[in-house]
Parts: sequence; structure tokens; C-alpha cells
Amino acid sequence: MNKSVLIAFPLLVCLVLSPVSKASASEASNNHVVRTSSFSLSSQKWKNRLLLVFAPSEQNRAYQQQMQLFAQQKQGFATRDLVLVRVFAHGNSYANGQQIDSSSAAHLRDRFGVGNSDFRVILVGKDGGTKRSDSEPVKANAIFNEIDAMPMRRQEMFRHNPA
Repeated sequence: MNKSVLIAFPLLVCLVLSPVSKASASEASNNHVVRTSSFSLSSQKWKNRLLLVFAPSEQNRAYQQQMQLFAQQKQGFATRDLVLVRVFAHGNSYANGQQIDSSSAAHLRDRFGVGNSDFRVILVGKDGGTKRSDSEPVKANAIFNEIDAMPMRRQEMFRHNPA
């Protein structure tokens, strides 16, 4: 698969998902202003489910495999109110396609006990609780099945498709 597609797709997936909180501007090394946001779990509670993907960098093999597994799943993410948060030890981290500040990324790593050299995929429910944690790439359908079995998701599906 084309390397630029592997990099561009996660950004595209994130663009369709909900906004993050508190935007601020910071000076980049090339003198352009880069918009960053602080990101907290509490800002998403009861609004969205979070899929946190931790990796050392975007070049990490497991991360690239994970993004390939998420390819073509934009609708599945959207219908489940699932926000993709990509957290890197080296390089910029993103939530909903928007860069988040390094302190927010560090806080997420600390909160979930993920080391800088670790790969991890963590599903967080709308209630803020950890629902699933994987240390290897996981298929989107496995995550979707986990979500679809949750009582809150069953209620959402019933409201949208009553018998």
C-alpha cells in the first residue's frame, strides 16, 4: 500500500469525528502557527467512545498495521460515536484529526500505563471506563462487536431502529 495513503488515511478518519476542547496556538520551528488542543478523557465522557492507539511513532510497524485494519471503516466509527486518538511518544499526537498538545499525550500515556516504546490499542466507553486493551493490532470488527454488545450501544441501536 502506498506510504502516503497510510499516513493520510488516519487523518481523514479523524476529520469526521467530534471536536476536542480548548484550542491554542503554538509556534512551530518553521515559523508557522500550529493549532493544538488540550485533550482530556472527561471532555468526551457520555459523548463519545474513544479508541486510543499508542505507538512510539507513526513509523511503528504495529501502528501501520493497525491503521490498515481501520481502512474503510469510517462509517463504523461514526455510527458508534467512536473517536480515534493517536498518541505517539515521538512526533505529534492527534484526536479527531486535530493535533493535541504534548502534555495531553503524556497524560494519556501515564493514565493508561503505556510506555514510550509500547504499542497499545485501548477502547474507552462513554462512561470513561476501559473496555478493552490490546498490545497487538486488532481488527475493527472485533472492536465494533465489543461495542455493539454494550448495553448503552444496544439502547442506541434500538432508538435508531425500533422494531
